[in-house]
Amino acid sequence: MSLKDTISSILPHSTPAAPAQEPRTCKQCGTTTAYEELRKNHMICPSCGAYYRMHAWERIADILDEGSFTELDKAMQSSDPISFPNYPQKLAQAKQASGLQEAVVCGIGKIEGVRCAVFVMDSAFMMGSMGTIVGEKITRLFEKATAQKLPVVGFLTSGGARMQEGILSLMQMAKVSGAVRKHSDNGGLYLPVLTDPTTGGITASFAMQGDIILAEPHALIGFAGQRVIEQTTGEKLPQGFQRAEFLLEHGFVDLIEERPRLRFMLANLLKLHQKPETPKMTKPFRSLMPERRR
Repeated sequence: MSLKDTISSILPHSTPAAPAQEPRTCKQCGTTTAYEELRKNHMICPSCGAYYRMHAWERIADILDEGSFTELDKAMQSSDPISFPNYPQKLAQAKQASGLQEAVVCGIGKIEGVRCAVFVMDSAFMMGSMGTIVGEKITRLFEKATAQKLPVVGFLTSGGARMQEGILSLMQMAKVSGAVRKHSDNGGLYLPVLTDPTTGGITASFAMQGDIILAEPHALIGFAGQRVIEQTTGEKLPQGFQRAEFLLEHGFVDLIEERPRLRFMLANLLKLHQKPETPKMTKPFRSLMPERRR
């Protein structure tokens, strides 16, 4: 099966903005590249090395073992809990534009043979904003990972909480954080990967609660925007202070990994933290002991 057929087969359905066959033009250098060539290069511009933002299913195909991913809670969709004007129409547009039912895809899969729970956020769906369904899906994934003693790998990208759901969207920060804590208290490993952009309430909660926090090069990571911070503090902020490299230098990120090596790095971290299984005893302990001499 060709790369094009592989991507097409795992997408929920074909949409104009889904990862299809159209050539892409790099916003940084203006080079137009065939989609299949970009996919082989991990959605990195071959001319200048700029990173394209990845669709959730592109990310899954790039990182997980082929055929190992089983999606969870895929039927869950956002409603309009506070009757926000035009929100149902915006949801319909987001589904059409992204080919997704929500801003996150959750499931169970394997990375180089290591079984793990995985969630992938997608900025193509309302900038990856977190509403009640996004929070619920991620919470359920952590709860399943806790019950099954699985590590969690998360790919984060978001503009923050979804304003169309008001305080209910903000409550997801606490809910997901509680599930992350319970998973951690039960010995679970959590590896968040911060991609461009990771901002707002996501950064203020579960994006920064991992055991080892990874980031892609040059990813925008922060809570409020630079202009807002400067207006609030009255200070001029250093250039690039919200980029992954600055955060690594100041201890907010543990590791920056290039996209072609990311699968390898995640697999190594997962294998390093695997707990050896306790051997099952086929006979009672006393029967294994040598008999005493009389």
